[in-house]
Amino acid sequence: MHKLYFFAKKDLQNTERVLEKVLISENLVLNHAIQELLKAGGKRIRPLLVLICGYFSQKVPKNLSEVAATLEMIHMSSLVHDDVIDAAPVRRGVPTVYAQYGTKTSMYCGDFIFGRAIMLLSSIRNIHLDCILAKTIKAVCLGEIDQIRDKYDFDQSFRTYLRRIKRKTAILLSASCEMGACAAGASADIVWHVKMFGYYLGMSYQIIDDILDFTGDERTIGKPAGDDLRQGNITLPVLYALKYCPELSEEICSVSEDMPKAKLQPILEKICKSGGIEYAYQVSDSYYKLARAQWEFLPDGSAKDALWFIAQKIRKRNK
Repeated sequence: MHKLYFFAKKDLQNTERVLEKVLISENLVLNHAIQELLKAGGKRIRPLLVLICGYFSQKVPKNLSEVAATLEMIHMSSLVHDDVIDAAPVRRGVPTVYAQYGTKTSMYCGDFIFGRAIMLLSSIRNIHLDCILAKTIKAVCLGEIDQIRDKYDFDQSFRTYLRRIKRKTAILLSASCEMGACAAGASADIVWHVKMFGYYLGMSYQIIDDILDFTGDERTIGKPAGDDLRQGNITLPVLYALKYCPELSEEICSVSEDMPKAKLQPILEKICKSGGIEYAYQVSDSYYKLARAQWEFLPDGSAKDALWFIAQKIRKRNK
């Protein structure tokens, strides 16, 4: 772990212990599926943001790791449900719960994780945190429904795409920052600035993720290249290519879920050459700069340094 957020290392380890404890089930199938999810790990960006923002206060609360675990469980639950919707065979390079256990078990596994997250947060007895999470879950659900509605909609606008990734990704990162600062009793100004920092960072983060669907390899992104487009998720590079290279429209609109890799690959290469990747990086960088502007208002110290280190790591991912 990098020295800039070394101070949060113990809290992050404790968060992992909370996850392991809270997600134990007496049902053997459910317990095995969840243990596989925990072993698969992840970047743990959301709990890290909670923990770091909890240090923008004079007194860090004892239950900060529980708040961090709650946000990670909400994220985990959404991924399990996503994999069912997308019929995804792998995530992070390992078989998904869906691939191993099928639709019904996967859906109930996601619901179980979601329920445990709500139970954990309610034990803290902080109604303000409950309200933030409720609003966040509402937005995430809307984002997921938007994504289903917009599948293979090649006529959607840039604004539709940005609203979708706001609800799907940015809101949860924003809530992670906000809930960490709120749990610690940080000032209203700090809470606002970390909340907006998380939102802008989340927008930048998701756009980078969408770029990596074209430029990353399977080992890096944990799924086949071009999988988003194959699944009908129309991202910023695709929208740019459709608008500014109309000669590609027929080929792009022919993409389907069962399109073989050999036929899909030339289309991905043409989208990359259209200027869509460069444009998407520009939009991502604009959100990154907005995050930086919010970050400037935060008080100097280890927490501030750690937040910016995370922002830099996101920006530089395979760029």
